[in-house]
Amino acid sequence: MWFLLILLIIIAVIGFKSIKIVKQAEVYVIERLGKFHKIADAGLTIILPFVDAVRSVVSLKQQTMDIPPQGVITKDNVTITIDTVVFYKITDPAKAVYEIQSLKDGIKYLAITTIRDIVGKMDLDQTFSSRDVINDQLRTILDEATDQWGCKVDRVEIKDITPPPDIRDAMEKQMNAERNKRALILQAEGERQSAITIAEGQKEAAILEAEADKESRIRRAAGEAEAIKQVAEAKSKEIEMVYSALKDANPNEKIVQIKSLESLKEIANGEANKVFIPFEATAALSSLGAIKEVMKDDKKSKKE
Repeated sequence: MWFLLILLIIIAVIGFKSIKIVKQAEVYVIERLGKFHKIADAGLTIILPFVDAVRSVVSLKQQTMDIPPQGVITKDNVTITIDTVVFYKITDPAKAVYEIQSLKDGIKYLAITTIRDIVGKMDLDQTFSSRDVINDQLRTILDEATDQWGCKVDRVEIKDITPPPDIRDAMEKQMNAERNKRALILQAEGERQSAITIAEGQKEAAILEAEADKESRIRRAAGEAEAIKQVAEAKSKEIEMVYSALKDANPNEKIVQIKSLESLKEIANGEANKVFIPFEATAALSSLGAIKEVMKDDKKSKKE
């Protein structure tokens, strides 16, 4: 009876030692008699008790490693503190276990030395403006170096770059000066644009006023010309009517001369300052002068 109980206990212990359940996204590194035997994937795995042993449980998930903040000297001899995080994944569990004593320590120390090498070749301003370049160079170097450890570095991100307090104060003052400078430039540009706009508006107003005055003058001159034309046409019609009437009446030369003199009198009473008398009209004027003298002599003889 005791023998059977002891046998059952031994079988239970052997079964417990033999059956292993591997979780999802994990693998077991199995050794047999101290030597690498196999990689047990997720699921049920049977091993030989007291012969096989689980050397390590390796996670295949994406893992992160926070690199402690490191003081780094830049090319222009400024000491800054850089805080970095590394994203990596194990691709070969056997190499991750057997090729290096501690994979995390290896990645950490390699990241620290690489950061110092890359940042040491840059000025302070470049370290702030070239984060993407630093991240890419770090990832490339770490990925190549950790490949022999069965690890792949997917990303490297710089979380923070902290300059010394005096440098930070100087940078803040510089930033404030730049902001004030940009504000003054924007204000001057705004005033300049405003002055240009006002000048253009005044120019447009002057042009429009000149065009309006020009148009007014043109319209007034056109109206005056039209009025003169209409008056001239009316006078022309009157002359034609008079000419037709005289022609129909068949006047003698004396009547024509008298009518010419009456017309000359009307013309002389006009607004013109000078009157030009045709040569043909001088004969009529001389005849009138002679008639006037005869009438004067006749009056004198009657008085005597």
